[in-house]
Amino acid sequence: MNWDFKVTKNLESKIKKTDFDNLAFGKDFTDHMFIADYKDGSWTDCRIVPFEPIMMHPAAFVLHYAQSIFEGLKAELSPNNDILLFRPEENAERFYKSAERLAMPPIPKDLFLESIHKLIEIDYEWIPKGKANSSLYIRPFLFATDPVLGVRVGETFRYMVILGPVGSYYSAPVKVWIQDEFVRAFPGGTGEAKFAGNYAATLQPVLEAQKRGCAQILWTDGLTHSYFQEIGTMNIFFVIDNTILTPELNEGTILRGVTRKSLIVLAQEMGYKVEERKITVEEFIKAVEEHRVQDMFGAGTAAVVQPISGFVYKEKEYDLTNLDREISQKLKAKLEIIKKGEIEDTHNWMYKIELNKNSQSN
Repeated sequence: MNWDFKVTKNLESKIKKTDFDNLAFGKDFTDHMFIADYKDGSWTDCRIVPFEPIMMHPAAFVLHYAQSIFEGLKAELSPNNDILLFRPEENAERFYKSAERLAMPPIPKDLFLESIHKLIEIDYEWIPKGKANSSLYIRPFLFATDPVLGVRVGETFRYMVILGPVGSYYSAPVKVWIQDEFVRAFPGGTGEAKFAGNYAATLQPVLEAQKRGCAQILWTDGLTHSYFQEIGTMNIFFVIDNTILTPELNEGTILRGVTRKSLIVLAQEMGYKVEERKITVEEFIKAVEEHRVQDMFGAGTAAVVQPISGFVYKEKEYDLTNLDREISQKLKAKLEIIKKGEIEDTHNWMYKIELNKNSQSN
């Protein structure tokens, strides 16, 4: 479908006021944003407008019933200054399924890709240049706007995309708290959707984790607290006896990470044994105590590949700072050169943004 995009340019860019040498994550935003509205059964009024606060009715569904989903992906520059996205079709598919799970009208995949493409065409100069671990973060999100109180399926929605230059999500290896009290997701719930409420429910437990010197929580299953799920901001990987292990996805409790999926493919191609299965806390603790763990790392769009420096379980601390890390380092290096277009894209993973000079910033 051909989508008609109306573009209103920002009269004055704030790019010169942005310190690209000291980028935090999620604090700086570009000059424009994309908006589309859903009403009368269809997506309409696709527009790119100056970045600014949005007006919202006090009774808007999203404020009362948390009907909101989001995605996250990045744009980077190749050595030839091509603008590249990593597997955005996977994000489009996951966004579509998340919307279905939350009873929201799914965003057509061509609209998802085109909205990102058109917005980057205008704000492409915001992509960090020559900055290690920096990129242009892309945040599509969808929320209910019905101005009516009462729990029911909504009728009006808004889809938006915002962009922002970012640095590293984590500035150092992460220590985690293996949780056996709080619950993130149950089978049949919303665990595999990018649902805003999933993240809100983790905030108070994260405060408890911080009291234990941990940055994040490694969640376990809600029924027995015996099996690992994910880290909330990342999927989790273990390397035990030279085998890469990661929790299987068949219960709908774990986010289907694009980075996770890609690392599994790369690891297998590099000759590593990979198992997607239930991983018990007990077997992992035993492997740690027997010095059979070579690596432990998280994986996600924001964090990419993040080493886990240690963990707390039942108030006992375990230090993992001396692990080998060879496998995660090799996987991260291979993934990064693919994302930056430095080697041939044999998987057809990269999406190139072709600039339309008529759409670029003044």
